[in-house]
Amino acid sequence: MTMINAPLEFTGNWRNSNLADITAVVSRMREACLSDLIIRSDQQPERIRVDDHESGSPAIWLHSEPATTAWIIVDVGTRDWCKLAYQFGHELGHVVANSWSRTSHPGGPSQWLEEALVEAFALRGLRRLANGWRVRPPFPNDSQYAAAILQYRDHMLQPDLKIAQDQQIAIDMRKWFRAERENLASHPGVDVARAAVPAVLALYEENAQLVEDLSAMNRWAERTHLELEVYLERWEASCLNVGSTGNLPRKLRSLLI
Repeated sequence: MTMINAPLEFTGNWRNSNLADITAVVSRMREACLSDLIIRSDQQPERIRVDDHESGSPAIWLHSEPATTAWIIVDVGTRDWCKLAYQFGHELGHVVANSWSRTSHPGGPSQWLEEALVEAFALRGLRRLANGWRVRPPFPNDSQYAAAILQYRDHMLQPDLKIAQDQQIAIDMRKWFRAERENLASHPGVDVARAAVPAVLALYEENAQLVEDLSAMNRWAERTHLELEVYLERWEASCLNVGSTGNLPRKLRSLLI
């Protein structure tokens, strides 16, 4: 049992969306995100629960029961498949990064990096979802919806590209990190990390094997509550422990430090 085939369950208020359709979209997004990867973590959930709330931000619910279930919260409208795929993909990225159990409290000076990594993970998944939807739509005569998925992906990515350009991260990522380090550490959400998302996405698109290193993240007690230099050292050691390459933390070290 791994994340690619762990049972899915659905709770919450899904408005007027059909459960079979919801299941089809979530299953296809999970396939798009994971089917070309080997998830090597020894901390994978046995089940994945997707819970739709009427309001609030998407999140991982850190809970104690059932302890082996990764609990993903989304907030989507009726048949809003693009938003469902995107929100699920981002939170699935956190699950891949071992941030789903009761003790997986986010925060600290390196949380921004996890947020950038899983945001790029979701955007990569949307592109793969669109490609698969075009040739094998989950609903009859619906291959044209692939264009809507790509349009939504572009809508989500364009602000990140603008921020990256404004902050000149492509010119010198190390200089950008030095300038933004204090802000990144004190505001650990995805918004302050958006300038880094296009660069991470480019790494993923260039070499999918890099994505596998996400499953070696946060396998130590301090998790992201470490300075980046130490965090990357722990991550590299964890990659060695689970059998992934460690090329992603090494590449990030060369870019940032």
